[in-house]
Amino acid sequence: MKYLHTMVRVTNVQASLKFYCEGLGLQETRRIENEKGRFTLIFLAAQGDEKAQVELTYNWDPEDYDEGRNFGHLAYRVDDIYKLCQKLMDMGIVINRPPRDGHMAFVRSPDNISIELLQEGDPLPAQEPWASMPNTGHW
Repeated sequence: MKYLHTMVRVTNVQASLKFYCEGLGLQETRRIENEKGRFTLIFLAAQGDEKAQVELTYNWDPEDYDEGRNFGHLAYRVDDIYKLCQKLMDMGIVINRPPRDGHMAFVRSPDNISIELLQEGDPLPAQEPWASMPNTGHW
């Protein structure tokens, strides 16, 4: 058995690519446009970890999706959790569970998919504004 990918449905391709690619730093590895099925599949992966992919599924006909909490979350190990969280905040992304411990944070995609960020190696020393930042919403 071999892990292939995780699929999440998205409602806005541009907003999703901005979040996953510009924000999280994933790269598009391939794209499939299916006119007959009226959907687009976009596969993303972290550089150097191309075998662990996220498949963004965009259905061309509008659909309402719930907020996806029944999905759980995607998790990524990151080089500097504070730097990435600051970058996401600067993009207007809410940090739902700040990295107060220097180890773990949660954010949400434009389609409310929960994303867990985990610091590579040992937790970073606590620092502001993260150490005293409260949770916002849920993840």
